[in-house]
Amino acid sequence: MGGLHKGHQELINKAQNLKKNQSSSVIVSIFVNPLQFGPKEDFTTYPRELEKDILYAKECGAEAIWIPSSEDIYPGGINSNFQVKAPYCLTSKLCGAKRKGHFDGVATVIMRLLSLLKPNVLILGEKDWQQFIILRQLIKDFNISVKIETVATLKERDGVPYSSRNRYLNGSDRKKIAILSKSLTQSGNDFFNGKQPNLSQIKSKLSNIGLHVEYLEIVEPYSLKSLNEGKQLSLLAAAVHCGNTRLIDHTFLMNRNPIVAIDGPAGAGKSTVTKSFAEKTGLIYLDTGAMYRAVTWLIQQEKIDPTNTTALSTVLENLDLEIKQTLSAEQRIYVNKKDVTESIRNPEVTSLVSIVAAQKLVREALTKQQRSIGSKGGLVAEGRDIGTSVFPDAELKIFLTATSLERAKRRANDLKSRGYDAPEIDILEKEIKDRDEKDSTRKISPLIKAQDAIEIVTDGMNIEEVVQALIDLFRDKVPKEVWPNS
Repeated sequence: MGGLHKGHQELINKAQNLKKNQSSSVIVSIFVNPLQFGPKEDFTTYPRELEKDILYAKECGAEAIWIPSSEDIYPGGINSNFQVKAPYCLTSKLCGAKRKGHFDGVATVIMRLLSLLKPNVLILGEKDWQQFIILRQLIKDFNISVKIETVATLKERDGVPYSSRNRYLNGSDRKKIAILSKSLTQSGNDFFNGKQPNLSQIKSKLSNIGLHVEYLEIVEPYSLKSLNEGKQLSLLAAAVHCGNTRLIDHTFLMNRNPIVAIDGPAGAGKSTVTKSFAEKTGLIYLDTGAMYRAVTWLIQQEKIDPTNTTALSTVLENLDLEIKQTLSAEQRIYVNKKDVTESIRNPEVTSLVSIVAAQKLVREALTKQQRSIGSKGGLVAEGRDIGTSVFPDAELKIFLTATSLERAKRRANDLKSRGYDAPEIDILEKEIKDRDEKDSTRKISPLIKAQDAIEIVTDGMNIEEVVQALIDLFRDKVPKEVWPNS
């Protein structure tokens, strides 16, 4: 709506980064929408500095700036056009509770903007989280052919989110708003360390410095349902009045960083895409399959029968298994100080790993270690039982699979690339089917799709397409603000 600042610059930069070719254009629309202002709100005084906004947008990388008139958006006047009614379940809380009709106006103008411009991608900031959730639902419900991309909330040095209305604040007011932002940030930090936010205490603190608290609530981020207390991935949101200026702010409450669990059968391409996905999202990559291969390799070296529980117990008690990440983000696997990264990929290990992984002692030992590694989150783990056993509370669970024939072809290519002789495809396909049978029917942590996992069949997809599908799903489940690399 104008009054452009560095938060808007981030949106424009994001658009530039997403451009795939020169035929795409980055378009910035500027329109102060009368439908989203209440009777006593600042529609007439809202910052309108078009010349400055145009210059700033161009400097930021906008290739076209669209400044429609009210007649362009609402021909014949706002009462002569259909208007959208946003869902009550998404508007009855937070800003919508007091600003009746506000989000109806937002939804209506976005419908008009999208129908007139027909963009491929719509880039939104997460600062007004409730607005983002409503617009996401709008696009889904009306099956609008546009992809939403988000940008994390950008804050100034004092922690206050960039906002066009910040220019209303004098020095004293600014310090008060900074206290709000710091209080929310501190609540997020405290929650991560096991302490619930004390909303009454925060409200009292804000009131004492002269801020009128319109709301301070904890809600589920995507349904916006009220919560009595914070839980893993919840939203602590606030709106305050500082004199005549109304401002919003929020923080996400998390007791650990996000976790992504990727399960699936052998040869589905989990390792390759998970590594790339981890790099693009800033998550730590945990290859649990490599851990089972490492134990299998050690058992082979020690010439131990994997069903011999006494010998197996001794090996596991003395096991020193380390996963180290190099400066180039490559993971190296060490067993008792020996680098076995390449050795655990040989066909002999592959042929035995399912039997070893089915042993209760092995699964208990490695599951315990995996949970320890993931205790603070911030990782993506791939394997056979990550979503069902190791991290059942992961924010995103994926079941990555492919047909047995497709996996046989991939296995053959992998063997050849590592310098091994590859059997005929039909032999490899039978081996894969046999391994699927062993993995899915074992008594301990069998390979099954978690009830809330999303299945992706990768036949016909290249690595980049699969990784992008994972990123899109992660974006739907986890706010950009809490991505490790945001």
